[in-house]
Amino acid sequence: MTERFDCHHCENSLFGRKYVLREEQPYCVGCFEALFASTCEECGKLIGCDCKDLSYKDRHWHEACFHCSRCRSSLVDKPFAAKEDQVLCTDCYSQEYSSRCQECRKAIMPGTRKMEYKGSSWHETCFTCHRCQQPIGTKSFIPKDGQNFCVPCYEKQHALQCIQCKKPITSGGVTYREQPWHRECFVCTACYLCRPHLFTALLRACARGLGKEVLEPEVGGGCPFVESRKDNPSGNILLNAIFIDRPFFHCVFNY
Repeated sequence: MTERFDCHHCENSLFGRKYVLREEQPYCVGCFEALFASTCEECGKLIGCDCKDLSYKDRHWHEACFHCSRCRSSLVDKPFAAKEDQVLCTDCYSQEYSSRCQECRKAIMPGTRKMEYKGSSWHETCFTCHRCQQPIGTKSFIPKDGQNFCVPCYEKQHALQCIQCKKPITSGGVTYREQPWHRECFVCTACYLCRPHLFTALLRACARGLGKEVLEPEVGGGCPFVESRKDNPSGNILLNAIFIDRPFFHCVFNY
């Protein structure tokens, strides 16, 4: 007796007929399409076994139905973008929705990487250092007068130079009597410890022994760890050392 070979669903014989295997079970074409075929987003008809099924995010199209929602050009084998329920060719999408590069003013095409900073966008290759013209990418940069600088160029052109070591102040420091210092360079001349909030005006000696206020002694300057002094007979001036900070910024990549 000949072994039967039937459709898994309707149980009709498949001998001499086309069939489709699904999870190792055979189905006749009619049953397979009724049970498993996708419905085309454009025309609303089933996408049969003899048609190519194009899909994007659980949506399906016949090959002939997959076209731009605006200009109706075919999107088969072409890049496209999706906006709400529409699929659009890159030209239509960029005209309608793409952000414009802050530098070249051209559209940033969908699928390409863009840089974003404070609500503005750039092509990756357009976001460059104002001085060396090299792309900044995700490296640190510093904005100055509407221009962006990579850290090395900013230090060469704009960074304050420490009055003590003559090197650039890159991340912060102390301004004292209108002169910039690294925090680690701004030390007591007597005990060589860094206590900016305790320094007196003369010889940058710390004034911890004088209380919380920073006082200018009449002559010289001293460190309470070397010589204690608790009075201020000359009625000298209260002074402050001001901390300065220059934060670095980073751009974010987006697609």
